[in-house]
Amino acid sequence: MSDVKRRTVGRPANSAKAGGGHSQSLVRGLNLLEYLASSPEGLALSALAEMADLAPSTTHRLLQALQSQGFVTQENEQGLWRIDVKTFRIGNSFLEARDVVATSRPFLRRLTAETGETANLGIRDADTAVFLAQHESPQMMRMITRLGSRAPLHASGVGKALLAWMPEDERAQLLAKGELPRVTENTLYQPDTLLDEMQRIRDQGFACDREEHAIGLHCVAACVNDEHGMPLAAISVSGPVARIPEARLLELGALVRRVADEITLQLGGQLPAS
Repeated sequence: MSDVKRRTVGRPANSAKAGGGHSQSLVRGLNLLEYLASSPEGLALSALAEMADLAPSTTHRLLQALQSQGFVTQENEQGLWRIDVKTFRIGNSFLEARDVVATSRPFLRRLTAETGETANLGIRDADTAVFLAQHESPQMMRMITRLGSRAPLHASGVGKALLAWMPEDERAQLLAKGELPRVTENTLYQPDTLLDEMQRIRDQGFACDREEHAIGLHCVAACVNDEHGMPLAAISVSGPVARIPEARLLELGALVRRVADEITLQLGGQLPAS
């Protein structure tokens, strides 16, 4: 019998070492892409090599490999390196595949299980919030919203959360119309009062709807953010005042904020500034 050790079919000698080298090159190349992605104005070879803690020759070899596949490009005039169209396409495909409704469903179920109340998800459409998903409370008396229904931004928990964190110029444009419609006697409808409320929402991290959309109903809501830290959607927990008194609003608000942050992270979004 031969003393020569049998090799695994199709696996070359020293494959572990070779595989490790390939993996190291891959990681280094991906790190270079991250540095370039964070510097849209471009980076010089020397700066990239220093950031990656690599020799300039190694950095240049990796960049050439990435360039040959369309991931990076080099500007002729100054010699700066930038990400190229293929990197953008890969990132964009992730954004297109991201489905905030599908991602949020298990979190809505969890909120209902933990609170006993109905959990909702809505997005902004102009000056209204549109409800896209819901997990109903098992309680006989519960809040139910028809999917696709709308509520004014200024007069709903989900809407107020979206309004508080939207770009300042867009919010100013919405409030420039003057007094807004009163949905209930508790609706905050004057611009100055709403501006104070928006600051309060940002300070505490969640919005409260104290019978402002429907008498007898309380709601807390927080935003799910996109990769730029802007509101992508908002989730909420709603229920009758008898089960969600004022003392419980802050407790539920903190919970909804934490869950919204979890969804944001799962979607690759940016958490709000603390």
